[in-house]
Amino acid sequence: MCGITGWIDWEQDLSQQQPVLEQMACTLKERGPDREGYWLSPCAALAHRRLIVIDPVGGKQPMLFTQGEQTYVLTYNGELYNFRELREELRARDHVFRTHSDTEVLLHAYVEWGEECVNHFNGIFAFAIWDEARQRLFIARDHLGVKPLFYAQVGSAIVFGSEIKALLAHPLVEPVLDNEGMKAIFVSLFLSGGGIFRDIHELRPAHCATFTRERTHIRPYWQLVSRPHTDDLETTAEYIRSLLKDTVKRQLIADVPVVTLLSGGLDSSGVTSLAAREFQSEHKVLDTYAINYANSEEHFEGNAIRPSIDRPYVEQVARYLPTNHHDVVVSTEELLENLLVPMRAHDRPKMGQIETSLYLLFKVIKQNATVALSGESADEVFGGYPWFHQEHVLNTPTFPWIAARMNPRGDNQFMNMGTPFLSPALAQELHPREHMQRLYQEALVEVPRLEGESPRDARIREIFYLNMTRFLLLLLDRKDRMSMATGLEVRVPFCDHRLVQYVWNIPWEMKTVDNIEKGILRRAFSGLLPEEVRMRRKSAYPTSFDPAYTQAVRCWTLEILNNANAPVNSFVNVEFIRQLAEHPDEEMRGENAYFLFDYLIQTNAWLQEYHVVTP
Repeated sequence: MCGITGWIDWEQDLSQQQPVLEQMACTLKERGPDREGYWLSPCAALAHRRLIVIDPVGGKQPMLFTQGEQTYVLTYNGELYNFRELREELRARDHVFRTHSDTEVLLHAYVEWGEECVNHFNGIFAFAIWDEARQRLFIARDHLGVKPLFYAQVGSAIVFGSEIKALLAHPLVEPVLDNEGMKAIFVSLFLSGGGIFRDIHELRPAHCATFTRERTHIRPYWQLVSRPHTDDLETTAEYIRSLLKDTVKRQLIADVPVVTLLSGGLDSSGVTSLAAREFQSEHKVLDTYAINYANSEEHFEGNAIRPSIDRPYVEQVARYLPTNHHDVVVSTEELLENLLVPMRAHDRPKMGQIETSLYLLFKVIKQNATVALSGESADEVFGGYPWFHQEHVLNTPTFPWIAARMNPRGDNQFMNMGTPFLSPALAQELHPREHMQRLYQEALVEVPRLEGESPRDARIREIFYLNMTRFLLLLLDRKDRMSMATGLEVRVPFCDHRLVQYVWNIPWEMKTVDNIEKGILRRAFSGLLPEEVRMRRKSAYPTSFDPAYTQAVRCWTLEILNNANAPVNSFVNVEFIRQLAEHPDEEMRGENAYFLFDYLIQTNAWLQEYHVVTP
């Protein structure tokens, strides 16, 4: 994994602009700590920060390919898991390779197939290719959006990068927060996407864009297709197993140490089991890592979201396979000291403790490895969340993760800020409820329908689409930023687009076979895990239950609210939030409390550190 950035301008000479390019690339040094590279011409300036994973010598970037009078320049973040097959196919078409890297394969694929090259890729990627002869920039992002990519069009210039901070390092791009940006920060914060600041855009997953002097063309290159599922139960489970086995094997390819994340849940345990068997075939032992919290288990109280603690199940899997397991214990002090890390990694306030703990976990893993496999996205693809199984959610016309947490008044105070957390004036200006409803309706229009489907099945298909195209992006974004902030690459086998397309059409009754969430995935993992783990009910990502954490962020929040110069106070209902902090009711205890206070603390720091301007 790496960081990419660049600047295109057809009306000024960029060949002497390396100082600006270096400034942009420097913001991405955590993503690519191993090497930097630059390429400049009169109209294009491309930069790359490299995290070495494959072919340390041959994978240098930006990478050039020259053919006659044609010159192509690539800066690329990601991995192509099918690069070996593609290399052989391209060799059969007379392409000659000088390295063993997937970077060179991607570049040659563009030379051979042009913009249609993306249809040949299996992997996670965000890349930019400058065609010097045609004076054309082509950018693309992977199918599910594992790797981020932002761009800004300002006058005659195109500026792009892996993270917003790279764009803000350019003198033409300013951190201006208009109404749409304020809605993203204060209303729809559980919907990822967008560049937050004016003129900055995020390229959507499975999309590519072409920029020339005359025009900009953005299009999807892949989308889910709805069709009847014709395989029987046994065939379906076996095919899922074979796809995952192939995917994990591909994603273990690296010239650096590879480990897996292990929570003791079905998804990470299944991935770990497949990876451990690949390691065993090479007479190696897989290293696994899990997060835990100091002073937390003694305060644990099971609920519908987290019915059980992870540790006993983690230990079962580690013994059963076996693996060389590492428990990473995070203290409350560490969580508080690093609370602002997510904000700085995302260039916007984010989810607080959950992200901070991931960062601390990845920081430890990075001491021994450069690549980790994760079970992310299985819940979105197979229907593992509680809201897939709740009738009131199916009948509520909004995003399911919001409907699932609504209180009897029909409000959801914790999945979006909105009213009553906003100042009355800002709430009147942003219209939170109307904004969320508009985003919801825009998403529903995209759903690929299946003719003849029953109303209930059609609604479940909608719930899946909302999860895979909206909620999943939050989690992938979280994994990418927290891992890359430590120089660690995290791969996500359940995001293989072949698997996603196949599972998309499996009927709900088959997905929930054996009357349990993700029943078909449990069937696919039969014989690979201890039965108690294979049949363990869904338990969300763990958080600290230490009351000292909630008390600390509550006090921090009150300090901000009592500071007349704190910038966040201009946006929020200070008295309402102060009342919650001083006299928390039942709804504002535990996770609900720390999420709100974490977010407010990060937002205040973000407004200060990024010198955010409101028009």
